[in-house]
Amino acid sequence: MNALLDKNVIHALYRASQAEWKTDLIVRGICALRPGVRGLSDRIKVRSIVGRFLEHSRIYYFGNAGEEEIYIGSADWMPRNLYERVEVLVPLRDEFIASGCVTKFSILYWRIIGRRAFLLRDATYIRACSRSRQTES
Repeated sequence: MNALLDKNVIHALYRASQAEWKTDLIVRGICALRPGVRGLSDRIKVRSIVGRFLEHSRIYYFGNAGEEEIYIGSADWMPRNLYERVEVLVPLRDEFIASGCVTKFSILYWRIIGRRAFLLRDATYIRACSRSRQTES
């Protein structure tokens, strides 16, 4: 997504982390969530991918305890998008299209790994290439 600013969504993500759900977000722009805070958001990772011509996709993939759900659409998780506009997310019900979408997005994501940055709990970003080679948990 492009931005994550809605406090209700952020609090829901914190509650999910506290309930031991892992969340991996790719947020291109502003992100008000603080990942990696012990006891609050330690199961949440936030990455950003930046580039001059890189457009942000809005693909939402939920593992959902083995019952995968994939949505595409126009909505960022910002108050203006959630409460003041008419924006749409649609489920991808066709398994062929859904798996193709996830596969192509994953390939694109890993090709541009050098332009990834990780959001740290202190609201700073560190580029993926300068990050130590520790195994991500």
